[in-house]
Amino acid sequence: MATSLRPSPKVEPAQREAKAAGLDLTHRPRRNRKSEWARRLVRENVLTTDDLIWPIFLVDGVKQRVAVPSMPQVERFSVDEAVRAAVRAAELGIPAIALFPYTDPSLRDPHGSEALNHQNLVCNACRAIKKEVPNIGLVTDVALDPYTSHGHDGVMEGEEILNDETVAILVGQALNQARAGADIIAPSDMMDGRVAAIRAGLDGEGFHHVQIMAYAAKYASAFYGPFRDAVGTNATLVGDKRTYQMDPANSDEALREVEMDIAEGADMVMVKPGMPYLDIVRRVKETFGAPTFAYQVSGEYAMIMAAANNGWLDGDKAMMESLLAFKRAGADGVLTYFAVRAAEKLKAMR
Repeated sequence: MATSLRPSPKVEPAQREAKAAGLDLTHRPRRNRKSEWARRLVRENVLTTDDLIWPIFLVDGVKQRVAVPSMPQVERFSVDEAVRAAVRAAELGIPAIALFPYTDPSLRDPHGSEALNHQNLVCNACRAIKKEVPNIGLVTDVALDPYTSHGHDGVMEGEEILNDETVAILVGQALNQARAGADIIAPSDMMDGRVAAIRAGLDGEGFHHVQIMAYAAKYASAFYGPFRDAVGTNATLVGDKRTYQMDPANSDEALREVEMDIAEGADMVMVKPGMPYLDIVRRVKETFGAPTFAYQVSGEYAMIMAAANNGWLDGDKAMMESLLAFKRAGADGVLTYFAVRAAEKLKAMR
């Protein structure tokens, strides 16, 4: 038996007009999104080069640029190449760079003695960069992990990381860097009381102008892997760092850490990692109002780059969106391996 198909009802023009009239809305948020100029007028957060700090890795030698395989397009620089990198950063308007050394394994020992050598990679780089690019800020990391044979941020006794003994060495490391020209001392070790001790040490030697950016809320994170490749601690690390870095489950604890560091003399505080901890960035900024920075760590960078290199993401768009997220969460600035690439893109957009 054949089935007859009913013709669709004819829609008259008047009916179509009624349908188009649709909802009786007073507010239509899409009006503010209708064009680029309109979107710019109502934009709540803006990323600029003033928000960027570029972390770079150092290596011994001359004219050396050594690729870090787990961080595409990131290289370790010899001191002379680090100077060239600093010149490029300054040309792009990046305010500061952060220095991290790959220390030759032969120079590492249980107490991180190389941290106190006034001719170590970081100190030599500080002097060379300040000579050629005096107006760029230099952020130097205070922690022993690039210098210890066991890969920890402090001195070990058995399986314990000794707090007070480590802090004494960190003060010496901070002074060593300040004498070499560091502008911002950034203790990342997470030892108790280190900010107060470093501040007292700096002031005692007349370095009142040297700032402290405390890694105040630094979590024991899986996102640091490529960084440890870059500084050579993946191969040396014994155990893990959960006895001094923070538990990823905790948020209130971060506020207590930040409060302590500010009270001890930190000029700026940092949350690390970044994107997995945007809630911490927001809470810190809203609670204390202090200059707050986030570190878009190596694992975050590597994930975006890997996806982009596989064609799964638009790399530039993902980069810029991720950096803007830090600003939206309340960060005053971001340490990011994308700094140069982002600065170039921002310059092209002007």
